[in-house]
Parts: sequence; C-alpha cells; structure tokens
Amino acid sequence: MKHTIEEVKLPNGARGLLIDIPGATVMSFQFQFRAGNCYVRDKDIYETAHVMEHMAFGANAKFKSEHEYEAEFTKNGAYHNAYTSDLSMVYVADCADFEWDRIFALQRVAICQPKFNEPELEAEKGNVKSELTGYLNNHNRVLWPKIQQLLGEDVYTFWQRLQTIPNVTLADIREHHKRTHTAKNMCFVIAGKLNGRKAEIKRQLAEWELPDGERFEVPKSVLTSANPNLIRRKEASNLTFGWSMTMPRELSDEEAEAMNCLDQILTGTMHSRIYGAARKKGLAYGVFSDTSVGFYDSSWDFGGQVNLETSAALFDIIVREVKCVLDGKITEAELDAAKSYALGRYQMGAQTVAQISSFYTGRYFADGVVKDYDKVPQSIMRTSRDRMITTAREFIASDAWVLAGVSSGEKSEIVALNDKLTTLFTSQK
Repeated sequence: MKHTIEEVKLPNGARGLLIDIPGATVMSFQFQFRAGNCYVRDKDIYETAHVMEHMAFGANAKFKSEHEYEAEFTKNGAYHNAYTSDLSMVYVADCADFEWDRIFALQRVAICQPKFNEPELEAEKGNVKSELTGYLNNHNRVLWPKIQQLLGEDVYTFWQRLQTIPNVTLADIREHHKRTHTAKNMCFVIAGKLNGRKAEIKRQLAEWELPDGERFEVPKSVLTSANPNLIRRKEASNLTFGWSMTMPRELSDEEAEAMNCLDQILTGTMHSRIYGAARKKGLAYGVFSDTSVGFYDSSWDFGGQVNLETSAALFDIIVREVKCVLDGKITEAELDAAKSYALGRYQMGAQTVAQISSFYTGRYFADGVVKDYDKVPQSIMRTSRDRMITTAREFIASDAWVLAGVSSGEKSEIVALNDKLTTLFTSQK
C-alpha cells in the first residue's frame, strides 16, 4: 500500500509518526512509553509495570469499570490491547475509519486519566499470576529470560517475577504511571487515511493530560560469556535449546539485512543448510536462527527443539555450517535466492495498515530512527557475501555467548553440546 510519512515533534515534547495511507478503511494507533520492567522503582515490585498494563483499560475519568469501557470501545468492532516488555509499555488499537476520532478519544482517557482502584488491582494481580504460571509450562518462555540473565542482562525470570506480584500495591501502580506516562516519554505511530486530519490529531495530542516529564535513557548492560546452563524439567521429553551470541554495538541496517539473508540460508527453509539438513536426516522438527539489533548491542541467536539422542548430530551440522560461513563458503546462488526471498517478503509485508505501521514502530520506538520503506529493496540488493561473512565473523570474535537448554537430561549433555560450539570460537583465535 502506498503511503507517506511525517515525523511530528509536538510542543509538549511528545513525538511520533503520522503515516498517510490514501484509501485506507482502517486506522491504526500505537502509543509507546519507556515504562517497561526495567523502569520499575524497585526490583522487589518488578511486576508493577505488567500489572499496570493489565489495568490500562479499567476504570478511568469517564468509565466506572473495565466492562463499561470495553463495551463502548468495541461496539463497532474496534480492537485494543497493550503489552509490556523490558523497556516499553505500548498501547495499540485498530478501528474502522469512520470512528477514528471516537476511538482516539477513548485511548486518550485510558492513557491519561486512569482511576486505578483496589478491586481491579487484586483481580489483575491474579490474572498476571495466572499468565506467568502458564509461561512456566512453555519451555521456550522459561529458556530465553534465563539466557538474558546468563549473558548479563538485568532481568528476572518468570519464576522470579511471580514472587514479586504480592508486593505490588496501588501506590506503586499510581507512582509508576505518574513517573513514566509523561509527554516527553511518549512516542506514537498513527496510520490510516490522514489527509485533512493531521492538524486535528496534532492539536489533540498536544492537549493530552500528561505532565512534561522526560524521555528515559535506556539502561546499558555489560554482556559477557557464561557457562552452559541446563534448566532441568522432569516432564521435558526433549531438549529445547538456545544459543545466543552478542556483539557490543548496534548493527547498521546493511549489516542487519545481510544477517537476515544469512539466517535465511542457514535455517529459513526446508532446503536450508542447517534446518533443511536436519529435517532431511530426521534429526529435528524445528530449528531457527535470528539476528536482532538492540540499543547498545546486537545478537545472533539459534534455537529449536531436538530429541536428546539426536542432539549431538544436530549440533555437528550447526557447527559445520557456521564454520563454512566463517570460512567464506557461501555461493552467489545462495545469496541470490536469499535476496529474492527477502524482496518477496518485503512486498508481502505492506498489505494492511497494521503491517505498514509495524514496519516503522520497531526502530522508531527503540531509538527514534525512521526507516525508509522505499529504500529497502536497494538495501537488500546491495547485500554482499563479504558483508555477510564479515558480520558473522565479528559475532564470533566478540566471544560473548551462552548455550542453555531445558530438558530432563543431565548437565553433562548440554556441556558436551557446548564443547562442540566452543570449537568455532577457538578456531578463530
């Protein structure tokens, strides 16, 4: 879908993107505050941000309860939600074009004028407890926060988070909202048919009932290697593993695109070097790799599930194929195929208003960068074997990594798999 972008900086300090999509029949709203778990006042009340997010659409200045607000918000089919991460609290909504102004006003009252009360707090503490307890039954959910901890990030596991729920009080909720929900700490992305509406949107946003505040800094962790770790679960019938490598800088867009193409070559398809080879040999049903760019660092992750008796053979394939990359053994045919796939996904990724909005929010909410949608094909086509290989080598050279797993097996098994990965790092020294 064709669209144009305007970056807006309002007098109250809020900033955001207005994405005009002519002919769109849907409006999409996203409002982000740096108000996630890492900004909670004390780690003893770690779940404050999460509990507050659950209370986001409860009683407010115009509605006595969540049920009343929900009935009004959704009566014409509109959708809303909120989510919390380590850094962010984000409010999202999608609605039909004809009611955009009504939904916009409803979001304003929920974000700016909540009336937190004790009954809703107790109810949502129970719901958060149920949610996190459910995550403990999901081995991937259990695994990756532990990997973050092992690498040096200041985060809690889900089990640790559960222990803090009883400590959260109504005063904590109100304090967190007052401190974090400020004009300067807010970013937004609004997408839809905006022609003739931009001035009104800007005017209203500038009048939102938020104190000035400040845009919080993103905390920085020093990431290092760690010993292999096993989370032993007697009910785990296989091994859920994660291997994470980090480097202490932010990848450029070109480097990130190169690594995305490399991940496609290694694990992206049924004929890929690692995943495809594992499936062909019957070693593992699912294996993935992914590259992500953080605020101060970047990570290259591998993960999946594998039966314990075939895990050694799978890791032999992983080591062999990563070693081939480090040795520069990537063909132009493989690169061309990865580029073609990336171009196809790019074109398919702009079919809806929500997809277009999401293209921009990842970087904009993180560090204020406005990605150039029209230049993505050029960036893909400029991807080279040299950039791919050089970036992969830098991840290895950084030597900040960890392997962890969830299984009913023994620690010695994860140590043996870790020893296989270690050869990649020693061979590059």
